[in-house]
Amino acid sequence: MASIGMGKEGMTLTSTRKGPLTGTRVIEIAGVGPGPMCGMLLADMGADVLLVERLEPAGLGISRPRKYELLHRGKRSIAVDLKHAGGVAFVMDLAATADVLIEGFRPGTVERLGLGPDPCMARNPRLIYSRMTGYGQTGPLGRTAGHDLNYIALTGALHAIGRNGQPPSPPLNLVGDYAGGSMNLAFGIACALVERAISGKGQVIDASMVEGAALLMTSAFGLYAAGMHLAPRGQNLLDGGAPFYDVYACADGKFVAFAAIEHKFRDVFADRAGVPRDSLTRLDDPALWLEGKAMLANLFATRTQAAWCVLLEDTDACVTPVLDREQAPSHKHNAARHSFVVNDGVTQPGVAPRFSRTPGAVTSPPPETGSGGDALAQAWGIDPERFATMRAAHVLGPSHS
Repeated sequence: MASIGMGKEGMTLTSTRKGPLTGTRVIEIAGVGPGPMCGMLLADMGADVLLVERLEPAGLGISRPRKYELLHRGKRSIAVDLKHAGGVAFVMDLAATADVLIEGFRPGTVERLGLGPDPCMARNPRLIYSRMTGYGQTGPLGRTAGHDLNYIALTGALHAIGRNGQPPSPPLNLVGDYAGGSMNLAFGIACALVERAISGKGQVIDASMVEGAALLMTSAFGLYAAGMHLAPRGQNLLDGGAPFYDVYACADGKFVAFAAIEHKFRDVFADRAGVPRDSLTRLDDPALWLEGKAMLANLFATRTQAAWCVLLEDTDACVTPVLDREQAPSHKHNAARHSFVVNDGVTQPGVAPRFSRTPGAVTSPPPETGSGGDALAQAWGIDPERFATMRAAHVLGPSHS
């Protein structure tokens, strides 16, 4: 098991790589957002992820010290000039012994560089060539710029999120970039690795954030089709319309989440809170929802958040505190399960899901550009003498191994 030391906000890690993907070689062509998180998910599970970065910063306006670029944790880095033929040849040689390559450019970009799937897979037919884009490799918008908000706008997801009478509310960039993008691509890679074990062949994965976000709406589309989620935004069962599925302010201005959809859970809440059961069970009627919201708002305002937690946290009342990013790591449940970890002094979510025999781990903080990449590339078969020659030609950036 990992060597851990408990701290106030989680556990400090000195783990070694041994997750279920140990021995899997991954090249990640540096990008932002969903590609890096996909690489992080693989690294957390033991894969050797080599981050191929630009010689110069990308200039995206979101620069920060590298230790805070948490999506690069557990990786190693090498800086390569991909506009130089020698840089392209270098990455091609790496791809020849890799299991997975991740790229997140607009369609056609890596082809122009000479690193598209055809030449890479001609040399390595077992390569799983993984492509992450907003709109997909084809279609009218395939080459169009966009961000998370644009992608989820096309799926029905953004339209469904928000309060009654208010515009749609951007849900951070969780739905398109990370759930619809990173996790969907990581799932695709895992599937392709399983299939390759049978066929011996790699394949190309075309992961679109639009389609990944749409996939997350599958259950909602079923509810729509059944006529169960047809009211305007913010007036339905699961979007804050129902009084028994909403967030309420407490006496101290903090919030609790109340999600007692089933009658049996509402009964538990009513008994503990000292109100008649019928005052909640009758709220199945949407005509009473506004009345129910007012009643619950007044009720929750009679106690502090902490007092509600003491009253209800050991029950099935489905009431939990709404925690901020400072509070979440120290909540007793998260602390007991080590759901958050501390690495290089930075508190962050830990590895998920969990495995009984081959647990993943956060093995190292995000690498400085060029850190550890030489050693990993050499382990993948690159001649050590090649590095000095390429650096003299300014094809590789400095090594920080």
